[in-house]
Amino acid sequence: MARSYDEIPHIGTLPEDYQTRIGPYLASMYEKHGPIFRATTLFGDEVVYLVGPEANRFVLSSERLKFSHHQGWGQAFGVINMLGNGLLTMDGAEHDQHRRMMNPAFAVSYMDKYLPIMNRVIRERAAKWLAKKEVDIYQEARKITFDVAAEALAGLKIGPDVDRFRDIYVQMLMLGMVAMSEQDYADNLERLKGELYALLAPKIQERREHPTDDVLGMLVRARDDQGRALSDEQLIAHTNILLVAGHETSTSLSAWLLYLLSQNPAYERRVLDEQAALLSPDAEPTLDAIKQMKVLDNALSEAERLYPPVANGPRGVVEDFEFNGYHVPAGVFVFYSIAATHLLPSVFANPAHFDPDRFAPPREEDKKTPYSLVGFGGGPRICIGINFAQVEIKALASYSLRHYRLEPVPNQEIVQFYRGTGMPLNGITMRVTKRERMTV
Repeated sequence: MARSYDEIPHIGTLPEDYQTRIGPYLASMYEKHGPIFRATTLFGDEVVYLVGPEANRFVLSSERLKFSHHQGWGQAFGVINMLGNGLLTMDGAEHDQHRRMMNPAFAVSYMDKYLPIMNRVIRERAAKWLAKKEVDIYQEARKITFDVAAEALAGLKIGPDVDRFRDIYVQMLMLGMVAMSEQDYADNLERLKGELYALLAPKIQERREHPTDDVLGMLVRARDDQGRALSDEQLIAHTNILLVAGHETSTSLSAWLLYLLSQNPAYERRVLDEQAALLSPDAEPTLDAIKQMKVLDNALSEAERLYPPVANGPRGVVEDFEFNGYHVPAGVFVFYSIAATHLLPSVFANPAHFDPDRFAPPREEDKKTPYSLVGFGGGPRICIGINFAQVEIKALASYSLRHYRLEPVPNQEIVQFYRGTGMPLNGITMRVTKRERMTV
């Protein structure tokens, strides 16, 4: 017979520095208490943590219908209030129906359509780095990934409009850190949402009058099972999620990948050798070349493992369940911990160490333990943009590494900080110099 909810180990109140060491802290709690435990958050709420590959499988696949994104991301994390009820915050049949509308635009075969946009934006944005001599690679990656998402997914013309969109979204995401009070937060959020609506509504009307083949255009033309078109409210929510999720996680992962390679020159050299073997010096990567970048791909997986864009996946429990001998009732809030799973020594050898070869044959540590690498989620609701993100990040790394030497400026605090998503707290300032031409 399962033990009661009250018998689940309670680890007390989370430490004050929790947001900068979520992974190591929760991994240590797993070693001490096992894969399920409770904690009191810094805001005084209680949450249940489910940690490890089997917990991930339980939440993401085998028992996923017992868990609600709508209650987790949508309500507890405030995404619906901020961005509307888009794909991230939908549950059940509604989610499945809307995802089917978007799936074709995120298939691997569609990446050939996006890659020229990615290559052009990367080339034009990165062209300014040398003159600056020093850049915050996190902020530069944000400009690139947002421009790409705006043009490729929403058909928005890069320029002042897109810059304004990006500025609004960044203000929204940072609002919780800068607002002086709850009222200040609410007032500023409503102002920003109003600006966003004023920008997006005309774009949607344009798509109705002049159809396009970007994701927004596809959604404007889409019909649900009853033959109904999506409302402006639904279209704006989907666009918000596409533009925020379509750049926020790629921004963070791109910056950490380039930082990790700068700190590991022997592996960076292997990446450069692979690039020289696949591409001539001035060539832009093709989709086929990107698929062959196995050394770079393993480095990206290691960046995802060490600095996952999301530390914990939030879910509301909508049906009682049992896990590891404990009963958890509906109405509870849970996290499945991505960051902690990625640091478990029983899964990943020497987990604090940068070692991309752990993903290469014959080791393949992630494949030996399914649901151990879950930076993009897993199961039927694995991130719809995983192909888009991986192609974009590899294209950005390919261009940056072949053209520039990137070295972190000394004496800066470089640390990951998590709210809903992760970011290097103070950015990552890099010194940029021209790289000599590579030869095979």
